Amino acid sequence: MISAILLAAGESKRMGKPKQLMPWHQGTILERAIDNLLESAVSEVVVVVGYQAEEVVKVIATRPVAVAVNPDYEQGMSTSIAAGLRLIDDRAGAVMLALGDQPLIDSRTINRLLDEFPNHDKGIALPAYQGRRGHPVIFAIKYKAELLKLTGDAGGRQIIKDHPDDILEVAVDSAGVITDIDTGDDYRSHLG
Repeated sequence: MISAILLAAGESKRMGKPKQLMPWHQGTILERAIDNLLESAVSEVVVVVGYQAEEVVKVIATRPVAVAVNPDYEQGMSTSIAAGLRLIDDRAGAVMLALGDQPLIDSRTINRLLDEFPNHDKGIALPAYQGRRGHPVIFAIKYKAELLKLTGDAGGRQIIKDHPDDILEVAVDSAGVITDIDTGDDYRSHLG
């Protein structure tokens, strides 16, 4: 069982407005990111919200996801990871960390990671597009304690750095794994 935690609590400072709620085709950026996970083989989806949580929750209310509200979102991504971990199913053998500003990661790419992970003895799986590592990242549940100890805005990067021999790099053909929507230019260039 692999649980997905979708991190969507940030303030979108570089964008200047909450990018989770920005229009994206028939919905919003966040709705597309959620739907990509729901259309994949993950066992459950936990969405972590923080900045403008009430508005974000209204937008995603009809989706079959668990919602974790992170009141400490200003202290960085680590607090959102912890909030999500508190809600995942106790039976989860691994957790996938996904970012709410990556609507271009389709379910096929997510499933490729999910398919490869159990076929290896590695505890961390991440996608690579043309040699560049991206998201989402799967961590075996043995890393839960380390994930909970993270501070600030580090995300799982430090754990990946600390365990280079436990990483499975999965080659994918989707640039979406290295593409996030941080600025107005990013948004306009990818929406087209």
